[in-house]
Amino acid sequence: MMSSAGLIAQDTHNMFQLALPVAEKMLRPAIIYLFLVLALRIFGKRELAQLNPFDLVVLLTLSNTVQNAIIGEDTSVTGGLIGAFTLLAVNYLVVRFLFKHRRLDQLFEGTPTVLIENGKLISRSLSKELLTESELLTVAHRQGFTSLAEIEHCVLEPGGTFFIKSKTPSLDERRHAELMKTLDQLRSQIAELKR
Repeated sequence: MMSSAGLIAQDTHNMFQLALPVAEKMLRPAIIYLFLVLALRIFGKRELAQLNPFDLVVLLTLSNTVQNAIIGEDTSVTGGLIGAFTLLAVNYLVVRFLFKHRRLDQLFEGTPTVLIENGKLISRSLSKELLTESELLTVAHRQGFTSLAEIEHCVLEPGGTFFIKSKTPSLDERRHAELMKTLDQLRSQIAELKR
């Protein structure tokens, strides 16, 4: 029978003992990282935008699905740290590389999709991104619009975010215009006083 000190030492040893070679522990997350980046690029911006519960479920289960491929049979703390470090390092290197090669970044990341132009819904773009009008309306509601009729311009960015411009100027834009008008009037009055 092993003493409690012996059990603690054995547990500590098991917690940090790698079950797989370090090279394999680093290669697994790198391969999964590249696969997921490519897969999300192929399957579109919709998954990143998380427009409905189905998209959210896909993203949540995706991480669980590839977990075993990343860690293999190794559940040690050291293995987890190596895997996490590898994911962060690969991401850093990819982002740094793409930052220095903007054209490649644009090609790889994709292009924005215009969904509403001059107040008109572009059905072809909605179909391309597999978006319904009701899903787009939900996005508009999240940004403070009550209907799609209030939107002048709407773009789905490659990262899954939406840029929406209202047909009417925002409160800040109206205030800015009023302030500029007042300043112009003051300039005119000052110019007349100097004469």
